[in-house]
Amino acid sequence: MRLLSYTLDDASVRLGAQVDDLVVDLTTLARQAGVRLPADLLSFILAGAAAQETARGLLAAGPEAWPTEAVHRIDAVSLCAPLRPGKIIGVGLNYIEHVEESSRSLDTDKDLPPRPVLFGKPATAVTGPGRPILHNADLTTQLDWECELAVVIGRPAFRVSEERAYEHIFGFSILNDISARDQRRSGQWFFSKGQDSYAPFGPVVVTRDDLRDPMNLDLSLRVNGVTKQKSNTRHMLFPIARLIADISSGMTLEPGDVIATGSPSGVGAGMVPPEYLRPGDTVEATVEGIGTLTNPVVDAR
Repeated sequence: MRLLSYTLDDASVRLGAQVDDLVVDLTTLARQAGVRLPADLLSFILAGAAAQETARGLLAAGPEAWPTEAVHRIDAVSLCAPLRPGKIIGVGLNYIEHVEESSRSLDTDKDLPPRPVLFGKPATAVTGPGRPILHNADLTTQLDWECELAVVIGRPAFRVSEERAYEHIFGFSILNDISARDQRRSGQWFFSKGQDSYAPFGPVVVTRDDLRDPMNLDLSLRVNGVTKQKSNTRHMLFPIARLIADISSGMTLEPGDVIATGSPSGVGAGMVPPEYLRPGDTVEATVEGIGTLTNPVVDAR
């Protein structure tokens, strides 16, 4: 399933499933069928396999069985971030080419890291598809982009082995790890990466069973239509299962938590000369099988 959160006519946020160019409201669909489904994605994740089975069954009946009031054209709704994560765990230097690029442009170690490099982004950094990335020139002149595959946790994970890591995944999405490169403080990235709007997230969450091998997905990023990043998740230094095992070795991953699995090369800081986002720019992050996450950059002063 391709699950999303949306609003219609500025009403409350609702849970939907994307089917081609349609959004099917799962709560309305369930009510008409005399069953119940949660009204938001996090509650849907917490409801487990039973909720997924019910939703799949209702969707499988096809458009002829869906009540009119449950179906909207996707261009008639406003998409939101799929959910508000309890925590976002970022992974630095997880593509080999980006290790070299960062050592040259960001003064990081030139050697490959022996273990995943982790950092956090607060939930307040999350923004949804089409929502603005805030450029505050009083705080940064080096606003940068990073297209990343996002892993959404579905079951609590603590001390999970690599062999069982995928059992704890609900699905996959896209996260654009925005950074104010000139706000790294004594080597720490939290304020640089944690400001409001610095985690565009979406446009959908594709459930684990509906995405082909997540370790072989093309990903790319464009600024104003010009490709800046282009790679494949098979080039990750630490694959998804290793990331989950490493993080959960000392930290509980909870349903709805998001792991941003790292960026390939092609960030603005690595360009010669460096390139950074400016108000008026449009950023498009694409991951195969998921879609494209598009956000404008606006002046926030």
